[in-house]
Amino acid sequence: MNRPARILSAMLAGAALVAAALVAPPAATANPGADGPTATARARVAADELMSSYEPNKAWFPSSWWNSAVALQTIGDYMQRTGDRRYLAQLDNTFEKDKGAFPAGYLSGDELLGNFTSRAIDDSEWWGLTWVQAYDLTKNPKYLDMAVKIAEYVEGYWDPSSCGGGVWWNGERTYKNAVTNGLWIRLTAELHNRMPHDKRWLGRAQEGWNWFTASGMINSAGLVNDGLRDDCTSNGDTVWSYNQGLAIGAGLELYRATHDAKILPTVRRLADAAIAPGGLVTDGVLTEYCDAPGRTCDDNGKQFKGIFMRYWMDLADTTRDPRYTAFVAQQAAGVWDNDRDASDRLGERWSGAEPNVFDWRTQASALSALIAAVPTVPPARSLSATTNPALPVVMPATGSATHVKVQVDVQATGPTPLQVVVRPAAPAGWTVTPAKTTVTLRPHGIASPVQASVPLDVTIPAGTADGLHSVTATASSGSLSFSTRSDILVAHNVDFDTGTAAETPWLFDADGSQSNGVQNRFADGHSYFVYRFPFPADTTSASATLTIDNEFVVQVSGDGQTWTTVATETNQEHDGNNKAARTFDLTPYLGADKAGYVRVSDSFPDDGWGGRVYHVTATYN
Repeated sequence: MNRPARILSAMLAGAALVAAALVAPPAATANPGADGPTATARARVAADELMSSYEPNKAWFPSSWWNSAVALQTIGDYMQRTGDRRYLAQLDNTFEKDKGAFPAGYLSGDELLGNFTSRAIDDSEWWGLTWVQAYDLTKNPKYLDMAVKIAEYVEGYWDPSSCGGGVWWNGERTYKNAVTNGLWIRLTAELHNRMPHDKRWLGRAQEGWNWFTASGMINSAGLVNDGLRDDCTSNGDTVWSYNQGLAIGAGLELYRATHDAKILPTVRRLADAAIAPGGLVTDGVLTEYCDAPGRTCDDNGKQFKGIFMRYWMDLADTTRDPRYTAFVAQQAAGVWDNDRDASDRLGERWSGAEPNVFDWRTQASALSALIAAVPTVPPARSLSATTNPALPVVMPATGSATHVKVQVDVQATGPTPLQVVVRPAAPAGWTVTPAKTTVTLRPHGIASPVQASVPLDVTIPAGTADGLHSVTATASSGSLSFSTRSDILVAHNVDFDTGTAAETPWLFDADGSQSNGVQNRFADGHSYFVYRFPFPADTTSASATLTIDNEFVVQVSGDGQTWTTVATETNQEHDGNNKAARTFDLTPYLGADKAGYVRVSDSFPDDGWGGRVYHVTATYN
């Protein structure tokens, strides 16, 4: 090697050492102290719960376009992080079914122009990132090609004639904001990092980063405000966690593209500001502005924290800074311990504070915290367990014991068979049989967990007080252990608002229905929802009263399969003017077990104003 080459080599080596010092403190390790198998198992049960809301015909998560992109991207993160590949077919289903043009109101409030683009430029970018993720998982070039098409569409909205640059938020070119430009930098840098010999997208990413960091949207505290005023100054609007996370993620991906060590101090400043006093953390918990008492997050805000954690995971992986990995562990533990119900649903408020909201958006968001806790190299073995039903209801007859059937589903990954022991536990005076069950699971790696089911018979003694009572089950195999529970509601009265935790045990089948908060559950199109009332064995008559409006069909059943229509709204009601408490006699329809079912659906499935229920009561004799 000649002298100039040696000098260049030494300079490069020195630069690499400086960068390494910035990126990886020598004493740090990825996810220190994390229990890899448990973290993987927790992410798996939460991911499975999320995918139970995936609607395969429209190939999305109901009633939300950009949120569906982020939810699918989260599932991509899950598969990439854990090695589980069960949901690749759903990614491809969405790609093939939804890549065309669609009228406004079908999948999005906006007209979809084809190739996952619309007037909402940020929506288009979310889909671009989703298809880069799909390419990473499969190496199928069609996904990367689609991401390029989306980037080319967005590129047309970069406008240096206004504020010196930046991508417009919408097709009308009315606003330049943090989310659209954070997405632009991340997307273009991701494209460069996957396209050999690329210069175009690298140039766009660098241009975007230079503009964004000089735009004034990063305030003096290192927090990202929402956007710019017409005079190109920061509007000082709410610091949303997803804007902070995207700025971090944009810088990290550009750093991988350029190895420019000057980027990392900005990334660290953004990260440190997020967890500093006055940032995005309250009592150790990542907290959105709309999580505060007296506020509630809309359907967009429900997913912001998950986006932050997606890019915080990247930060922890890239820097291996113990402060950042500790924050991952803290959020994941808090979500699992405080923000989860018996059916492994994860809520909006990660502290578990009430009122809490649970839906597929909140599930996707909190799942990102659990994914971040999974080690970068997935464990060879894992063991998880869930219960079904997780939230059963018992309405006992006077003076009689009541039996409930509960099934424990055990899942495992690994290279060799596992002998799994399942041991249930119940409140004092209750009986669960069998008291111990051993099953053999024969997994074949980590790509597709295998499952076995253990049926349990739970005896609830007469005189048990009304309320929730937990029956737990622990599955163990060697050093692997995982606990699940079924929260059994013992009740003598039926009286609840929809959209609350009190509704959940009675909701037998949510199908594609939605809840937008307290006193608001509705079913549009061909979706529906079903309540089950397991009246006592000595019941002779029963009725249910629903406060309901808009375009409803109400059906009743004694077995949840054969339905009789008892009410239909024949007018196209869109404003709730027909809201009323309507009572339905269930007596002729009670099943042999005295259970009654009530199903609500949409009487005009093509116009999007399906039956909406506010409050439910039921009585019996």
